[in-house]
Amino acid sequence: MNKLEGVPSGIVDAHLHQWNPRRMPSSSDVLTRGLRQLAGMGSRIIPRVTGRVEPEFLLNPSALLRAYEPRDYLADAARVLPVTGARIDTVVCVESLSLSGRDTSPVVETGYIASLPFGVGSAPRLGAVIAAGDPGEADFGARLDEHAAITDLLRGVRWCAARHPDPGVRDFAVDDGALSSAEFLAGFEQIARRGLVFEVMCYSHQLYDVVILAREFPETTIVVDHMGIPVGAFGPVGVRTGATAAARADILRLWRERIVTLATYPNVVVKLSGLALPVLGYGKARWGNIGGRETLAEMVGPLVDHLATRFGAERLMFGSGFPVERPNATLEDLVGALADVLEDRGSYWLRRVFAENARDIYRIGPSGRPG
Repeated sequence: MNKLEGVPSGIVDAHLHQWNPRRMPSSSDVLTRGLRQLAGMGSRIIPRVTGRVEPEFLLNPSALLRAYEPRDYLADAARVLPVTGARIDTVVCVESLSLSGRDTSPVVETGYIASLPFGVGSAPRLGAVIAAGDPGEADFGARLDEHAAITDLLRGVRWCAARHPDPGVRDFAVDDGALSSAEFLAGFEQIARRGLVFEVMCYSHQLYDVVILAREFPETTIVVDHMGIPVGAFGPVGVRTGATAAARADILRLWRERIVTLATYPNVVVKLSGLALPVLGYGKARWGNIGGRETLAEMVGPLVDHLATRFGAERLMFGSGFPVERPNATLEDLVGALADVLEDRGSYWLRRVFAENARDIYRIGPSGRPG
C-alpha cells in the first residue's frame, strides 16, 4: 500500500553518507590505501591484514573501501516510489569521516560533497550539508568559516561522541564525557553564534550528556542521530552487551528513561535513522539479518512509538543512514517500515517526519520539481 502519497513535496532523506576512497584518500594512512586495492577480495581481508577483529558497528567494513555516490544512491532510491507512493526528492549529506577513520580534512570532505552531481537528471537534490567537526578543538570557529566558504548549504556540524564500555563495540570518541567538558562547551558557542545545527551520534547510556548541551544552549537545535542507539537492544553485540533477555530489557528501560528526560528540552530533535543499524543486535551475517519490511517494523515499532509519544510530530525526522544500513535493509524497506509504524497517526505525521521537519530544521527551500 502506498502510504506516502500524501507527501507531495517528496521525501527528504535527512541522513545520507557519501564517499569515494579514490577521490578522498587519507593523507597519511598507507594501510587504508593498500586495503582499498584489496577490497574486491572480500571483507575478511581487513582483520587478517590488520591483525585485529573490527569492533562491532558495521556489518561489512570493507564497504567503506568502495565508492557510494549519487548514482549508487539513485539506484537504491528508485525502488522507493513504486513501494511507498513518494519519491526521494532531497537528501541531507552527513559527514562520513567518523565512520571511515580516514584522516582526510573535514573541509576537504565538504568540498567533495559539494562537488557531487546531486540534482542532475533524476538524482535527488542536495538540500543541506552536515560537516564533521569537534567543538573541543582549537580554532574550531575558523574551521566552521572554511566549511561555509565552500558551500552555502552548510547547515550544521556533527560530532560522534559514541563510546561504549563493551570492548567489542566500536568507540568513536577518545574520551568519556567530552560533551560536557569546558573545552567542548566553549567551542559549542561558535555553533550557536552562527545559527548552525549540532548533530551528535552517541550511545543510549550517554544521552544525559546531551541533556547538558540542550540546557546550556537552549537556542541551538540539537539533533540526536539514530534514535540514541540502544546498543544490543535486539540481540547480543560485542563481548557481552545484550547477551540475555534480561540485559536487553534493561537496555531498553534505560533508553526509555533517558528519552523521557531528553524530550523535555524543546531544542532537541531525534532522527528516526539507524533503524537497521547492526549494532542494535540484529545479527552478524554479512547480509540480510532482518529479513524484510514487516520484521523491521515489528522490531523498531516500540522504539518509534516511544519517541513519537514523547517528541511529537514536529521533532522527529526520517534518515536512511545509507549505505551503512544497506546490508540489513533495502531503502524501500526502511521507508516502508517506518511508514507502517506511523500510519495510524495520520497524514500530518507522515508529512512532518518524512519531509517537512527536515525542510524546517535545515532551512531547505522548495525544489521546483513537479510532484
